[in-house]
Amino acid sequence: MAAQQDNGLTVQPARTAAQPGAATPGWPTSADQRIWTALGAVFIYLRSMAVFLVIWHLGSRWVGNAILLPSPIDSAEALVELFADGEIFDNVTASLSRLGVSFGLAIVLGVSLGFAMGMNRTVYALVDPLVELLRPISGIAWIPLGMFILGVGEALPTAIMFYGAFFPIVINTVVGVHAVNPGLVQAARVLGVSQRAIVRHVIWPAALPNILVGARLGAGAGWMAMVAAELIGAPSGLGFAIEWYRELLMTPKVLAFVFIIGLLGYLLDRLLRGLQRRLTPWAQAGGGLA
Repeated sequence: MAAQQDNGLTVQPARTAAQPGAATPGWPTSADQRIWTALGAVFIYLRSMAVFLVIWHLGSRWVGNAILLPSPIDSAEALVELFADGEIFDNVTASLSRLGVSFGLAIVLGVSLGFAMGMNRTVYALVDPLVELLRPISGIAWIPLGMFILGVGEALPTAIMFYGAFFPIVINTVVGVHAVNPGLVQAARVLGVSQRAIVRHVIWPAALPNILVGARLGAGAGWMAMVAAELIGAPSGLGFAIEWYRELLMTPKVLAFVFIIGLLGYLLDRLLRGLQRRLTPWAQAGGGLA
C-alpha cells in the first residue's frame, strides 16, 4: 500500500497486527532456536574432540613407539577392524547384560532401603552406620576377596557393579525423602489420606528427582567398577578384552576398547538425563536437574 499525502505530510500505512501465536517477522522461531542450540552444542563438542585428537597425535609422535602410545589413526583402524570381525559386539553384549542385572538390582534394593531409612528413624539409626562404613570403600578393593568367593565368571563383575551403584542410590533416596515438605504430608494426613497414598502421591514425586540423580551417580560408579572387575575376574566383556590385548601388546585395540567404554558410559548418562527430563519436568523447570 502506497503512502498517502495529507496536507504535505506523508502518512505511512498502518502495520497489520500479528496474529496470536504467529512468528514475529525478522525473529527466529522456537524451532530455529532449537536447531541453532543443537548446532552450537555439536560445534563445541567437535572443537573439544579436535583439540584432544591433536594433543594425542602430537604425544604419539613425541613418544615414537606405537606399542606405548599409538596414534589416533592406528586406534581408529583397530576399531574398524574390531567392528568388522564382530568381536566388539560380543564383548559389549557381555558387559551390557551384566550392567542390566546389577543396575536393576541396585535400583530396586537401593530405593527400597532408602525409603525405609528416610521414613523410619529406627531403621535409619540401625542401617546408616553400616552404610557409611561401607560406602567409602571402593568396589575395586573387593575384587581380590571376590575372586576367592565368587571365582572368575559372571558373578564377580555383576556383584562389583551392584556394590558401586548401590550406595549413591541409597544416599540420594534418603536425601530426597528427607527433603519432602512436611507441610504437604501433614495436610494430606489432615484430609484423611492413607499412608500408602501419601507415599505414592506426595513423597514419591518429591523424592524422584534426587533418586534419579542417585541413579546417574550410581551408574557411573558401577560402570567403572564393573570394567575394573572384568580386567581380572571375567571370561568376557570390555575389561577382559583390554587385558587380553594388553598381554598381546596390541595397544591400538586396547585404546579402541577404552573408547567404547567411554562412549557407552556417555550414552548411559545421556539416557538417564533424558529419563530425568521426562519423569520430572517440574524439577527441570525449576533448575533442579542438569
